[in-house]
Parts: sequence; C-alpha cells; structure tokens
Amino acid sequence: MDCISKGKARTPYEFGVKVGIASTLRGNLIVGARAFHGNPYDGHTLAEQLEQATILIQDSAAKPATAFVDLGYRGVDADLPGVHIVHRGKAKRISEQERKLLKRRQAIEPIIGHLKSDHRMERCHLKAATGDRLHAVLCAAGYNIKWLLRMIARKGVAFLQRLYLRLCQIAGLSPNCSRMARKSLVHALSSSAPRLALASN
Repeated sequence: MDCISKGKARTPYEFGVKVGIASTLRGNLIVGARAFHGNPYDGHTLAEQLEQATILIQDSAAKPATAFVDLGYRGVDADLPGVHIVHRGKAKRISEQERKLLKRRQAIEPIIGHLKSDHRMERCHLKAATGDRLHAVLCAAGYNIKWLLRMIARKGVAFLQRLYLRLCQIAGLSPNCSRMARKSLVHALSSSAPRLALASN
C-alpha cells in the first residue's frame, strides 16, 4: 500500500496502489488489469499494460494496434513503436474517424466505477504486492463473467452455441468432435432454455 498524493481538495492523500485497466474499444470487455506500486507516471505503465493485454488476447489472433488514452500518457510514442497512441493533446493531428473514436475513451470511467462499487476493487484484503496484483485481475475477471452472462441472457442460446463453436475452432478440435460437442451442447441447453428465458426477464 502506498500513499498517493493527487492534489485533490477533498482527499489530498489516498492510500492504495495504482491499477491500470484496458478494455476493448466497442465491447467494454476488460482485456487487462494490472496493479502498479510506487505511484509511477501513467506513461511508464502503458508498455506493461499493453503487454498484458496482448498475452490475454493472444488466442484470438488480435493484437492491440491503437491505444486511446488520457493526457497522462503523453510522451511515450517512441517507447511503443508498434502501437498508435491517440489522446486529446493530438487533436489537430488525428483524423476525423480517430476523433470520433477518441470520444469512446470515456467509456472506461463507468467500467472503473463498476469495478470499485460492484466488484470490490475499492478495498483489497489480500496481502502484499502479489495480493494487490491478484486482486486487480480477479475483480476484472468478475466483471467479465458478469458481462458474459448479460450477453447470454440478452442474445439467448444461439449466441452461446456460436461462442462455443468459436472456442472449438480456436482450440483446434476436429470437425467430428465439434459436431458431437454441438449436439450435446444443444441437448443440454434445450433443457435449460426456460431458465435462460427467465433470467432475461
């Protein structure tokens, strides 16, 4: 736990650690959560944050190409040559499409609020630096599980079947195996369909 002075009038000193959160641009799914000790400059944490996000999404064959960040991440463009960093300070040099996408950066703020209030990121009861790192990842995992359950309830069983087939494809299962698994999944889900329908109401 560190003493962090942010210069706010109401709370001049805060006790805790800095946690970096990375989410997808449109889906609001958390792809990285990392705790940083010692109150480092935000820009110095971006490389580690993008490294964690790359590791976590490596099975989807996607890689972070653009990072929409706030002004705390200025001056780190040279440190990350493979990633295009966009923030409000570059407003005159970015395209119209990037300017529209930059407005999506604020979508991370409600995610942070939900992590603090609904998923217990406000206070960590685990010990030492390892506990802080583990707590950040577990809070993000809880948020993602809740996000996935909301999607299943909203989109129904067909969404779950498509997700399962996509996971079979990523895992490299044979077509016969995935067909058999699809039949067993459809059979299992047909008995639980009323429960899913009730969950969406």
